[in-house]
Amino acid sequence: MSIVKIIAENIRIPYSPHLSELDRMAEKEAAKIIKRKTGCTPISLNVAKKSIDARRRDSILFVLSVCAEIEWKGDTAPLKEKGFKLYRAPEIDIAPGEERAEHRHVIVGFGPAGIFAGLLLAEHGYRPLIFERGASVSERVEKVERFINGGALDTDTNIQFGAGGAGTFSDGKLTTRINDPLAAYVMKALHRLGAPDEILWKAKPHIGTDILRHVVEAAHREIVRLGGEIRYNARVSGITDTSVTVGGERIPYSSLILAVGHSARDVYSELLEKNFVIEPKPFSVGVRAEHLQSDIDRALFGDLAGDPNLGKGEYQLSYRRGERGTYTFCMCPGGEVVPSASEEGGVVTNGMSRHARDGRNANAAVCVSVLPKDCGETPEGAIAFQRMLERRAYEAGGGGYRAPMQTVGDFLGEKWGGEPNRVMPTYGGGNVQPFDMRKIFPPFVSAMLAEGLSDFGRKMKGYDSADVPLTGVETRTSAPVRILRTDELCAVGHGNIYPCGEGAGYAGGIVSAAVDGLRVGQRIIARFRPYDK
Repeated sequence: MSIVKIIAENIRIPYSPHLSELDRMAEKEAAKIIKRKTGCTPISLNVAKKSIDARRRDSILFVLSVCAEIEWKGDTAPLKEKGFKLYRAPEIDIAPGEERAEHRHVIVGFGPAGIFAGLLLAEHGYRPLIFERGASVSERVEKVERFINGGALDTDTNIQFGAGGAGTFSDGKLTTRINDPLAAYVMKALHRLGAPDEILWKAKPHIGTDILRHVVEAAHREIVRLGGEIRYNARVSGITDTSVTVGGERIPYSSLILAVGHSARDVYSELLEKNFVIEPKPFSVGVRAEHLQSDIDRALFGDLAGDPNLGKGEYQLSYRRGERGTYTFCMCPGGEVVPSASEEGGVVTNGMSRHARDGRNANAAVCVSVLPKDCGETPEGAIAFQRMLERRAYEAGGGGYRAPMQTVGDFLGEKWGGEPNRVMPTYGGGNVQPFDMRKIFPPFVSAMLAEGLSDFGRKMKGYDSADVPLTGVETRTSAPVRILRTDELCAVGHGNIYPCGEGAGYAGGIVSAAVDGLRVGQRIIARFRPYDK
C-alpha cells in the first residue's frame, strides 16, 4: 500500500451565509464520495479550489474541489476511471546541459514571461541579465498616475511598458485556459512573492494592481539576490544572433529571450527588417463597457447582491456569427478604465482593479475578432490596423489623449451626442468626448459590436442599457503577430534567440505568459551549464 493524493472535483454545496461551515461540509461530502467509489476512507482532506455557480439566481451554489490522501495498492488508472484526478506537486524538472555559456543569458522585457524566465534561470545559477525599456515599479507608478491625470505620455514608461509589463496595471487576473502543470508552479511562486493566500484556492483568482506592484518588486529582489541583474530604462535595439545594443553599448549574449510584450512595435519592425519569420495572427479590437458594479451584482446574484460571501460579480460573455465573434475580455469588477497609450497621437484603453475591487463601476473590454485577411495577410498590416484605430480615436477625442465615448443607446440607435448620467465613465477621471464610434471602426467591427451587445443584454439583464458608456479604443488585447519558432523554442533561423510570451504570440494573459517564460527557461537550462564567469 502507498499513500496517493487525489482530487475530488465538483463538490456542490448550496449557498449559506455561514461560510465557516463551507470547507467542513465539502470535506464531509468528498469523504462520502471517495468511500463509495474506492472503498477507502481518506487519511486527510483539504479544500483545494472554490468557485460560485450563479447561473440560477434562486439556487446559487458553491463548487469546490477537495484534495485527499488515501491508501491505495497497485495501478492508479482505476482512480482516474472513477472520476478522480491525481494530485501533482507544482515542480519543474531541471537537467542542466553541457554547453558552456561564453556570455550571460540576456532577457529583453520584465513582464510575466521575462520575470519567470529570469526567476528560473537565477534559481539554477544562470545569472540572467535583464533589460526593461521602462522604469522600475515605483518610478513607473508615478509616471502612469501623472499621465492618467492629464500629464505627458512617456513612450517608454506607461501602462504597456515598465516593470511587471502590462499586467501590473490591470486586475491581475490569474485565470487561464491552458492546462499545464506549470500553471500551479506559477501560482505557488506568486504566493511566495507576496500574492494573497486566496490565489491558491480561488477558481478565479486575482491579485489586483496595488498588490501586484509589490509582487513585481519582490521578484526583482529575488532575481538580484540569486545573482541576476536587472536594468531599467534600457531599450534594446540592434538585435543580432550574438549581441544586442543598449544605450549605445554592444552586449554579447549566449542566449537571448525576447519577452517584449504585445506593444513593442519597434522590435517587431526591426525583426521584420532582418527577415525573422513573423506571421499575422487573429486579435481583437473594441471598446470598454462600464456598468455600476451594483447592477452587475444584482444581475448575477439577485436578492443576494452585495453579500460579502459572494464577492463582486464577474462575468464572461461571448457571441458568434460565422467566422467572427464578439466577447468580453479582462473584466474588472470595481475597477476603472485607464489611458493606456504607448505611442504619441494614439488613444488606447485598458481596465484596472485594486485587490479590494471597491470602485463604483465594473468594466470590461467588449471586442470583435480581427482576422489576418482583414489586414492584408501581413504582420505589417496587422500592426497598421491597430495603429489606425488608435489614431482615429485620438482625433475623435480632440487631442490631449481624451477618449471618444458613446452610450450603448446611441451606438445601437446609430446616433451620438448623448452624455452619460447614471454611469459615469472613469477613463482619466472622466476625460472623454462624445463621438460616433462607427466612424472609428470598420463596418464589420461596428456591426459585430452591435450584435454582441444586444446578445449580451439578453443573457444578462441590463447589460445593453441605454445609459452604459462605451469608451474606446481597446486594441491591445493580444499581439497581432506571432514570431515563429522551432520545436526547440528558438526563432526560426536564429538558434540563440528565444521569442517568448504574449509579445511573441504564444500567450494570452499573466499565467500563460509566465508559463511560456518557464518553458523557455527550461530549454536554456537543458542546453547550457550554469553560468560560471
